[in-house]
Amino acid sequence: MSTTTISPLRQRMIEDMTARKFGPASQRSHIESCERFAAYLKRSPATATPDDVRLFQLDLIESGLSIPNRNRIMSGAKFLFRVTLRRLDLVSEVFHMKEPSRVPLILSQDETKRLLAMAGCLRDRLLLSLGYGAGLRAGSYAGDWVTRSIRRRGEPAFR
Repeated sequence: MSTTTISPLRQRMIEDMTARKFGPASQRSHIESCERFAAYLKRSPATATPDDVRLFQLDLIESGLSIPNRNRIMSGAKFLFRVTLRRLDLVSEVFHMKEPSRVPLILSQDETKRLLAMAGCLRDRLLLSLGYGAGLRAGSYAGDWVTRSIRRRGEPAFR
């Protein structure tokens, strides 16, 4: 039977998370985040300075991690600083990044006119106009319908 010893800091963090009813996956994620921070520091996170936190975040950015992963790691470290260590000076150094919003593909005026001109009857033109006016994307309401009606007429499909 192997006995593994848990550091007092880790044990206290686990107890803090259990008291707040964190699920197993959240606990595992927070612990792994703190392990990563400790590996970066090469010492206990309890001895961290504000500069250590700032440099760790810059290291995460330079490593090419996605924004949600960086935020997840820093959430675990922030819990350690705020709840377990009660080091509010370190909490103020943690920043979360916002993921840039993706701009949806929008048809130009000419493309919209061509699309509406391809609609055979008033009903089809009306459906396309309403869908486009409501901001729906072609794939969400028309998708194959447009391609099928274009193919029926023998015209080349555009994308």
